[in-house]
Amino acid sequence: MAKVDRTVLSISPVSSRADRRDFLGLAAALYRDDPHWIAPLRFEERMRVFGKNPLFEHAEVKAWVARRGGHPLGRITAQIDRLQQETQGNQAGSFGMLEAEDDPEVFAALFGAAEAWLRERGCTEVRGPFNLSINEEAGLLVEGFDTPPCVMMSHGRPCYPGRVEAQGYERAQDLFAYTLKSAFAPPPVMMKLAERAAREVRMRTLRRRDLAAELEILRDIFNDAWAGNWGFVPFTRAEFAELGKVLAALIPEDYVQIAEIDGRPVAFIVALPNVNEAARDLRGRLLPLGWAKLLWRLKVSGVRSGRVPLLGVRREYHHTRLGPTLAFMVTNAARVSLARRGIIDVELSWILEGNSGMRNIIETIGGTAYKRYRIYRKWL
Repeated sequence: MAKVDRTVLSISPVSSRADRRDFLGLAAALYRDDPHWIAPLRFEERMRVFGKNPLFEHAEVKAWVARRGGHPLGRITAQIDRLQQETQGNQAGSFGMLEAEDDPEVFAALFGAAEAWLRERGCTEVRGPFNLSINEEAGLLVEGFDTPPCVMMSHGRPCYPGRVEAQGYERAQDLFAYTLKSAFAPPPVMMKLAERAAREVRMRTLRRRDLAAELEILRDIFNDAWAGNWGFVPFTRAEFAELGKVLAALIPEDYVQIAEIDGRPVAFIVALPNVNEAARDLRGRLLPLGWAKLLWRLKVSGVRSGRVPLLGVRREYHHTRLGPTLAFMVTNAARVSLARRGIIDVELSWILEGNSGMRNIIETIGGTAYKRYRIYRKWL
């Protein structure tokens, strides 16, 4: 029987159950000494990368694992999203799910495989990381390693930015995560504007009994509000339906706030309890008792942190006096609901570096940028 050369680095596509196990299990070994890393729920990550992700209706994904002597040292994915290419009118692909030992040879092999695959399929540019799209986890953590990630946000290792840049990648866009106390006192001037706007703006919460129709309202506002922003890719019906499963399972109706004018929805916000806080000691496993612990913490004992992943105001209000007021009104209504249920710290993420309007609103109501994520690009 031939001996395995334990000095040779190999990289292979993920094709077997053992490959998937190595791919999904790698992060736990890399972050074993990082007190701020929280293991993603194994079943969720497995479904996202290798299961029935609605992204796969319009995107192709390939995954690799790097090994030395049979021992997994790194992983990466490459994605070609046809909807992204059609929306943005380019031939860009992307990389994602990056985790690796701090070894330049490993990073070179991973990116070499991903870039070759993208190049063979006609891509002229690569961006990332996206896990697996800009509408899921986006960006590489470059500031804020000293706190754990919030739900549906990624963590990272301080060595990663330098290793990625060494492969020829440059900054394309920075994203911020803001933290805000739910007990903040809104500035009097903003409260006065909101009181004045309340004559024509009606606030309401999610109607769970009409969830499918409500999700379509939220999707329509989001896709309209964000169209034209850097990197925008519209949510599909199937992707928002998947989000609906999360909303139905995790949140009370008043964690979704909708602003209407003359009966027409024009702005919304979605808040989530921080599942990562509840799952911190589960090591990504829900069996045999993880499910019970998670549900108890989310539904009974409660968590003290939450996140706002979605917020949108229709474009027709973006450059009007009412636009910022609508954003404030839905944010303030969500804040009140979160505080009522014991949520103390709220993350608003992610916010584009160039979105000065939203950043100004958040900073005016007491928000502080505490994490920075970076999206990189490279021409192929």
